[in-house]
Amino acid sequence: MELASSSPPPSRPVPPTVCAGGLTQRHPSDWLFALVVIVGAGIAYFHYGQLMDGYDKAILFLHAPLLIVLGWAWRPFRLFATIVAMLALISIWLYQDTLARAEQVFFLKYLISSQAAITWMSAFFFIATGAYWLGLAARSDFAERTGNAMIWIATVMGTTGLCVRWYESYLLGPDIGHIPISNLYEVFVFFSLITALLYLFYEGRYNTRKLGAFVLPIISIAVLFLLWYSFTRDAYQIQPLVPALQSYWMKIHVPANFIGYGGFAIAAMIGIAYLLVSQGILASHLPKQEVLEDVMYKAIAIGFAFFTIATILGALWAAEAWGSYWSWDPKETWALIVWINYAVWLHMRLTRTLRGAMLAWWAIVGLFVVTFAFIGVNLFLSGLHSYGTL
Repeated sequence: MELASSSPPPSRPVPPTVCAGGLTQRHPSDWLFALVVIVGAGIAYFHYGQLMDGYDKAILFLHAPLLIVLGWAWRPFRLFATIVAMLALISIWLYQDTLARAEQVFFLKYLISSQAAITWMSAFFFIATGAYWLGLAARSDFAERTGNAMIWIATVMGTTGLCVRWYESYLLGPDIGHIPISNLYEVFVFFSLITALLYLFYEGRYNTRKLGAFVLPIISIAVLFLLWYSFTRDAYQIQPLVPALQSYWMKIHVPANFIGYGGFAIAAMIGIAYLLVSQGILASHLPKQEVLEDVMYKAIAIGFAFFTIATILGALWAAEAWGSYWSWDPKETWALIVWINYAVWLHMRLTRTLRGAMLAWWAIVGLFVVTFAFIGVNLFLSGLHSYGTL
């Protein structure tokens, strides 16, 4: 199963895109995908609208055009989204509104219940990491193609797991049901998926699989933490939301934050590859320095854009919850440090004040700053955000 293919040869027509003058003539498959997304959104509203408030409904219908545009711009995403939707619907059908069936139905217990699907995700990410490293060491195109397929399977299973976990939370009780991005277990799954999808996009965009050996380890580290946290803390258990998180802001603030984190993580790992190439290590195995720097820049740019949105949304949430847009809480302070760090990085790169190895080192150090802002603050500092501890 390989959803991310190489860029089309020049002899093949370039897929139509969205331009300033409007939509160009599109292939019938584009409109079919759009129709499927719209019908799916309508079905979701018809079946679950009674569980949604106004903000949930707005998010549902705003996501439909976003998914359509994403599917038009990145065609492999269509098959990914279609398979995830089918597996999630099959899982919901197998549950028959009874959570106990997770231990009674073979396919739920071993394949597409939330915990089973996320376990498969973890296994396939580990396999993908090994395949990419084998491909790098042996210059094996087959191993790299295998790694690519394993990432796609992992993201399908993980995304299915999160979707099903969302449904399972409502089976526990309407007052318990919530979007599955409320604790460390869930957000580490989300981070792994977002980072993998961003990488797959860049892999296809630059027509190279050589960087998987560098990006996949950061995902595997996240998955190792996820497994440790799951087995030692029973973190896979679905818990009611703490009062501080019972807000519609969480549904947009947290995803935007972790898209930012995913972009920053990819940039740091590409920075390592850049430094190796600059020292003549693996230079014949990896893309040129110009390509690596461009990927690093674009990963930080998209990460910074989403992190900025998340910071603004967080300030709006704080104003509603605590009566102030900014309280210099440790989490807020470190979020500002992260924002300033990457704002200066982008400024230096765009003005050509710094280039090359210095920017690579900066991207690597930036990941440690992000890690402390995300986890370290919760472990070592107390404040208004102290509900996310281990």
